[in-house]
Amino acid sequence: MTDKKKVKKGAFIQNSTDEKVATDAKTDKNNDSDKVDTIRSDNQIKEMEDELEAAKQEAKEAYDRFLRVSAEFENYKKRSAREMNEFRKYANESFIKAMLPVVDNLERAINLLSNNESVNNSVIDGVDMTHKEMLKVLETFGTKSIESLEKLFDPSFHQAVMQEEAEDVEENTVLKELQKGYLIHDRLLRPAMVVVSKAKATSDEEKMTKN
Repeated sequence: MTDKKKVKKGAFIQNSTDEKVATDAKTDKNNDSDKVDTIRSDNQIKEMEDELEAAKQEAKEAYDRFLRVSAEFENYKKRSAREMNEFRKYANESFIKAMLPVVDNLERAINLLSNNESVNNSVIDGVDMTHKEMLKVLETFGTKSIESLEKLFDPSFHQAVMQEEAEDVEENTVLKELQKGYLIHDRLLRPAMVVVSKAKATSDEEKMTKN
């Protein structure tokens, strides 16, 4: 082989080697670039997942706050409605309580006039009618009298002013009603002033009392 051919062949081999090295380098560079892109994509996905999770948590907290505020508002509406209802029921309590002595006086007048034969019946009827009209007005505001006679004494509704011995009657039974008691709806407006029974003293107790 001539020197010229050897040189030409050597140059060809060198070029092939250089091309292979360049190709390998380019391939390595592309692989590195792909790896970087993959890492970058993974990081972006992780960031997006974190942002999505944070958004979900924030939405959950906002929904919980909404439920809590809604519940508080519902409780407020119920409480306001209850307070308004209570106000309407008892708004006239002071006025009605101030009117009770008038009702008491009408009842006393009826009793006195009924026992006086010289009084015209029309007068008694007029006072009685006025008394009944007063009671009707009180009833429209939820006011009613307490039934006390022959009932067992109840400190929630009765005020005992004295005791009397009584036979054939259970102890602490209301014997007399000195002043009527009244309720306004389910609330005590005025207790009834009553006389209650007590057991009759035995002979030994009577002797001790006298001594």
